[in-house]
Amino acid sequence: MNKWAILSGIEANLAAYEAVMADIKRQGNSVEALYILGDLVGPRPEAEKLVERVLNPRQGELEPLICKGWWEEQCFILHGLGTTGDAPELIAKYGGDTVKLLWDSVSRKTVQWLRNLDFGFFELDCLLIHGSTVSVDDELTPETPPIQMLDRLSRMQANNLFCGRSGLTFQYQLQTGSITTGLTTLDSQLPPQTVSVIPRQVVGVGNVGRTEGQATYTLYNPGTNQVEFKTVYYGNSKGFQSQRQVTESKFRV
Repeated sequence: MNKWAILSGIEANLAAYEAVMADIKRQGNSVEALYILGDLVGPRPEAEKLVERVLNPRQGELEPLICKGWWEEQCFILHGLGTTGDAPELIAKYGGDTVKLLWDSVSRKTVQWLRNLDFGFFELDCLLIHGSTVSVDDELTPETPPIQMLDRLSRMQANNLFCGRSGLTFQYQLQTGSITTGLTTLDSQLPPQTVSVIPRQVVGVGNVGRTEGQATYTLYNPGTNQVEFKTVYYGNSKGFQSQRQVTESKFRV
């Protein structure tokens, strides 16, 4: 089975996207699917050009499957299309100038198109999503507690969860174990139940556009369950490399 190329966090960085697409092309015919896990747009003047580029793949390029991310949610809020009427997290984290730049960079027409994107994808035993099934801003990292990781995987009965909210590349493996639960009410205490846990993993797929001159993304082979992290340098520092970073967590709760 061929590989999947999994991207996140382009953040309207057209040069970074071009560099990653060139690197994917270097993989030859080994890549059969292209996923973009949210944060396609961002506060950059070239946001509209980036969207146009993504929607019109060049000859030999794959048509990407795209889901919503945190920056898309901020666009919905600014255009009165979100679940809330203000954007305190955006203002607190980036300030008013970034809010204005995002407003000026992403058109109403593009925001309407973004609204129709999927929240995530479930393929084979893999969940591909920006944050998690909880929300787009649910940030999973190598420091996230194992029980929380297991909860995010179990909500969709996935064995592999690919996410991009943190912008990090990591492979967090949950080993075989068990969870014992019990329920106590005012009237009685139910006997504890033990649930077996099979090996599962959460993969942080990296970030394409946040760091100028350096883009990271992930290649995944669903046939062998192999994960490969790719770093692409562009601009003044051209080149590419592969890396593998694993965070394992063995537990019994």
